[in-house]
Order: sequence, then structure tokens, then C-alpha cells
Amino acid sequence: MHQTLPGDDIYGPGTYIDKTVLPVPEDARRVFELLASKTPGFTKDTNLWNTVQFEGRPDPMVPGPMKSPVVTAALHAMCGVVANELLELRDGTPAQQANVTVNTDHAGIWLASTFTAYVNGKDISDLARSRELSSIFDRDFEKGFGVGPLAGRATALYPTKDSSVWYQLHGSLDASKTLVSMGIDMDVPLKNFTEGYEYIREHVQKWSPDELEMHNVKNGLCGSICYSPEGWRKTEMGKRLAEYPLVNYTHESYARPTSPVPLVQLPDRRPLAGIKVVEMVRIIAGPTIGVTLASFGADVIRVNCSRLADLNVLQLTLNAGKRTIDLDIGKEEDMARLKELVGEADVFVQGFRYKSLDRKGLGLQHMLDMAAKRNKGIVYVDENCYGPAGPFADRPGWQQIGDAASGASYVMGRSMGLDEGTSVLPPLPISDMATGVIGALATMLAIRDRAQKGGSYHVVSSLVAADAILVDSEIGLYPMDVVKKTAETFKFAPSTPDQFVAEILVQIVDGWKSVFPEYLAPESPFMMRFEDTPWGQMDLLRPVVRLSDKDASPVWTSPPVPNCHHGQKLIWA
Repeated sequence: MHQTLPGDDIYGPGTYIDKTVLPVPEDARRVFELLASKTPGFTKDTNLWNTVQFEGRPDPMVPGPMKSPVVTAALHAMCGVVANELLELRDGTPAQQANVTVNTDHAGIWLASTFTAYVNGKDISDLARSRELSSIFDRDFEKGFGVGPLAGRATALYPTKDSSVWYQLHGSLDASKTLVSMGIDMDVPLKNFTEGYEYIREHVQKWSPDELEMHNVKNGLCGSICYSPEGWRKTEMGKRLAEYPLVNYTHESYARPTSPVPLVQLPDRRPLAGIKVVEMVRIIAGPTIGVTLASFGADVIRVNCSRLADLNVLQLTLNAGKRTIDLDIGKEEDMARLKELVGEADVFVQGFRYKSLDRKGLGLQHMLDMAAKRNKGIVYVDENCYGPAGPFADRPGWQQIGDAASGASYVMGRSMGLDEGTSVLPPLPISDMATGVIGALATMLAIRDRAQKGGSYHVVSSLVAADAILVDSEIGLYPMDVVKKTAETFKFAPSTPDQFVAEILVQIVDGWKSVFPEYLAPESPFMMRFEDTPWGQMDLLRPVVRLSDKDASPVWTSPPVPNCHHGQKLIWA
């Protein structure tokens, strides 16, 4: 039986350290069974659990004490089990006779998959370092994001007036809005990011943590106090979020009933073939939901507005298997086009501020009414920061906010032996990626239930919840000697509070290349190739899950395309 010991003296209040460290695949199996048992709607048939096999290296591969590859592998395995249940509903093949295989190293690398692709033989990390990356994009969606010493450090961790409490400042996609609101002069002459960080730091240290919180709430800006895990759990928002399961989907039983929607047999054997998905998302977490569903066969149309900012590099991986359309819902004709697409969709994924689309007629209740009129239920997916209820539910947020609020950044700082309260980002966009696979898993569960019982379903997948599970007592943290050994094995450079996630991510990928270069090479069994994409030849990390039915195993059958690639001329396949 897995046991943990209180880790307050090592990683801070509310932390728990493994008494015995299990090999990573064995630990993934344990966590899989733990999450399976705690997830409402997920099968409790242990015969189906036993169809899952984990493989991979025994040792951790990510800096710090948190078990992100372990938890991620478990979540992908759960997707595989539901995929086989869908195949049974559609084709009649008993799910107990099918197998699911997950390689835990593959799952770990997947957390960095936005920086593991190759474009015409050059990997993204090298393109970024040589400053060639921006030149491959015909259209710049970043619109000046992160340009300049101040904008480049508007998203970073800073000490406050209370030196033992740090704060995650976040510039979102328009740093000037955040910094100017705090009285910071955007025109001050500075030479580099280091000077930018120190200049912002001088200003932030004049504010108490609560003053920063109230300022951001008042102005609708992003930011979070860097709580310890115990500190977060004691907040009102932490208590409310804890009331909900990690994989959170609900049958909206109060809505007018709709008939079951059977899964249709098609030449495409993947379990979600024929399922139509509209996604309105940006950055990582929301697009990861769609790209995961696309790998299982869904027809995904991604809606972007070309006047809104996004990160260029993310198109290279997170648009795999999708088609993309340019719609501005502020225009009547574009909104009408979007509602046409949604009117035929099985799933609607939205990643904007919680409930913000209600006033546009695209909220949950509007979708339920539409579904009732057509007698075909819909799965409405909210990807947000803080979860479905509570005082912060409608606050904006990003990966770094989840890291700070949950205690993950605090724990990383403690694991590096830094002064009390000094916080450092976890090494990868873990909460973004995990939120994506959690949202996809909940969506697949809802599609399964809709096929059997009909009705419409609501999914909420939140960044803070995806982070909080990593510091949960039943998951456990690695002891300090394991953390040090991992850092030594991969020669990971210590992270610092000023760094943006991409800067840390590149360092991690470099460490992996030094230990298992064969996993990240274009010819790796973990990679797949598209000879012809809008960017040329591309090699992408494959989907993590492998099913025993190879024809039904997740894979992308079309290459990634840029945002807004198809203009407005798209119809369902």
C-alpha cells in the first residue's frame, strides 16, 4: 500500500512525501486506479482496468518533486479505456478483450510536445534559439507579445511587501494593460529582460499580496498569490474547487430530454469518427482538448478571430488533425456562420472567461435549448482557471495562475532550497496540458453516456485543479534525494522566478536529448511525419495512447494548419 509522510519541513505546509518510491510505470498504474476509483462515470469494472499496461523507464524525468508524467500517463490511460468502451458501443467488440498501452516516457515528453516538433528537419527548440522560428510564419498572431524588456517580464514571479509571500504577475497577451495599471512606465529605457525584471520587481514590492489581488480583481486582470498547498486549500475558492472531481462532467438532467445518439460505423475506425467538434480557444489548454479528440477521430473545427492575439508556435502542434476558420463574433454574419456550425456539432469547447459567452448567445443554457430543438444532445466544454463555482470562478487565468494558486510554484521554490515563499514555475506547461487531457477524457465519457442515455452534458476542466492534484496527499511528492538525482542525471539548469515557461521548457528538452536522444529524434517510434504541411515537412510527437486495435488507435490523419487557415468556407465533412 502506498504511504506518504508529511513534508512540511521539506516542501512546505500541506505537502506529503512518498515513503517508498515506486518505479514510474508502477506508480502510474497506482495513480490510474486511484483516479479511476474517484472519477464519477468512469468504469469501476476492474476487468477493464486490467486491460491497461504501463511501460517505460523506472526513474523520473522532470525537475522537481511533482509527478507530472505519472499523473499524465494515468489520465491518457483512462482515455484509452473509454475509447475501447466507445468501440464496443459502436462495433460490438467487448472492451474487456481490448488493451491499452501507455509509455510513461512518452507521456512525460508529451507535456513538452509544443517544443518537440521538427519543421523541415529542424526542431522547434533550435529554431527558437537561432531566431529563425518567427520567419516560418506567414501571419503573425502574436501582435507584439513579449517584445521588450518590460513586456518580456510582465509574466513572472515577484516578491511582495511581505517578503515571505510571492505573487504571480501575468501580462496576458497585452502586457502594457497590466503594467500601466500598476503605474509602471512602459517607456523607461531598459537594455534587457534582466533590467526589465528588476524594474518591475521594484514596483511590485511596494504592494502587499492582498493589494495586488484586489487590484487585479477590480481591473479584470490576471494574477495570483503564491500559496502553499495548505494555504490554497484553506481559501474559500480552494474549498469550493475541492468539492468537484478532477474529471468533472455532469448530465444536465434538468434540460429537456433528447434521444440517445448512437455512434455511427464509418471507414475511419477511430472511436470518435463522426463526432463533430467546434472549439473557440487560445494558447494551450483549450486547443489540447480539441487536438486530443481529433486524434481519436473527431472532426474538429477550430474557430479563431484573426484580430485576437495567440502564440505562433502553438499552431505547429495543437492544430494537428483540425480545420481552422476565421470568424469575428462581433460581426453579425460571422456569428450567424458560427451558430450554423454549432447547430450541427456534437461538442462545443470554449476557453474564454467562464460564462463570458453567455451574453453572446453561446452559453450553456443557449446550447441546451438548441440541443432540445434538434433532439440531439450536446457536450458543452468549459476550459477555465478556477473551476465551476466559487468567488474566483469567472476570473481570467493562465497556466502560471494555476501553478501559483495551487501551491505548485511554492513547492518548486522549496525544492530548490530558496528562501521561504520564493516561488518558481513548474518546468513545463503541465497544468495546461493536463487540463487539456482531462477535458478530453470528460468529453469522451459524456459522448459515451449520450450514446447510451441521450441528453446533454457539461464539462468543466480547470487549470488550478490540474495543478492541485500534483500536490495531493494520495499522489505524493518525490523525496529530495530523488529530485537531486533527476537534476544530476539530466543536467537540468536551475530555474529562476523571472523565467517565462518557454525558456524553462527548452532547457528541459535539452536535458532529455542528452539522456535519451532516440526518443526525440524524427525517426523515434514516438514521432509521426507529415510530408506536406503549410510549413513543409513536419515530424510531430504521436498521441500517447496505443490501442490493441491498431486501426482504431489514436492518430492524426491530417497535418496541422495555421489558425484561420480556411477563411470562412468550411462545412462539416
